[in-house]
Amino acid sequence: MTTLDLTPTLAPSAADRAVKRQRVLDILDKTGTGAVWLTSPAALSWYLDGSRVQVGPLGDPVLTVRVSPDCDRVRAFANEADRLITEELPVGLDVERVPWHGALVDAAPDDADERELAAELRAARGALLPTETERYAHLSADAATAMTAALGAADPAESERAVAARLAAELWRRGIEPVVLLVAGEERLPHRHPLPTTARVGSRAMAVVCGRRHGLVTNLTRWVRFRPATASERDANARIRDVEAAFFAASAPGRAFGEVLADGAAAYARAGFDPSEWQRHHQGGAAGYNGRDPRAHPGLGERVQDGQAFTWNPSAPGAKIEDTVLISDARVRVLTGDPAWPTSPHAGLERPDELEL
Repeated sequence: MTTLDLTPTLAPSAADRAVKRQRVLDILDKTGTGAVWLTSPAALSWYLDGSRVQVGPLGDPVLTVRVSPDCDRVRAFANEADRLITEELPVGLDVERVPWHGALVDAAPDDADERELAAELRAARGALLPTETERYAHLSADAATAMTAALGAADPAESERAVAARLAAELWRRGIEPVVLLVAGEERLPHRHPLPTTARVGSRAMAVVCGRRHGLVTNLTRWVRFRPATASERDANARIRDVEAAFFAASAPGRAFGEVLADGAAAYARAGFDPSEWQRHHQGGAAGYNGRDPRAHPGLGERVQDGQAFTWNPSAPGAKIEDTVLISDARVRVLTGDPAWPTSPHAGLERPDELEL
């Protein structure tokens, strides 16, 4: 097997951590809260500089952090503590060991549960800091090259599961955990969330990845085909790009997520799709330490921040487009790009074409 020249792990950033701690302290001060327990994978990985805080993507975190003006109090299951201290946690943190059957949260009466401050904490981790931004760019590029390698070896006679297995292997070789991995062959393209099956790839297929490294999750969709595109397929692909461009144009710092969603949803009709198409599948939202952090929905008042990542994923029958991008200085920077994948310009950005084999 070819040895990959993997992107080096970026060193922990004390400067980033100090900013994150101050952001949480500002929330406590604003809300009149004495302390908050961080308990979710997203909040913990963010606050602990990208530490892996779960054993498997479905597992609950094996540690918690109580943030207060006095200190950060870390509690971890005793059977996980040595590994966490050696391999995951930033240097210098004191770790309280809790029996594996014990409770990780030991809250005082005035302590807040993370869920009580969920929106504020999402906003706190919205604008990515320098080390996070660099990690995210490396992760996203690596996920894109994994997709290219996996789909570039696709065969119309193989199963969706075979494509998924190759894609998972390419991701893991790059240190990326497949949090979501979808594959739809020709017969299953109408499904918006196609979990891989034994169905054959056929003449055209779609693959979707949500991949995690350093706690950050990047998202992308790609298409592969084994025959020339029909006129209707080319037309649908061009029109779904128009919808995506509307989402990008609307994603300006200071705007509410619900407003961005409304602008993007309105673009379906202008692009010649059913005006209600946006209701048939979620359209994406902010990205970062969750696949969507949060997913946009009508009326959502949380606001776009400069330096925040987004993944919008407009879709229609037989058409979908999805990349993770960074909004910086009111410009859109595509993170999930691979120079080896075919692209063409649209609305000022290089957008992915379908890979024809």
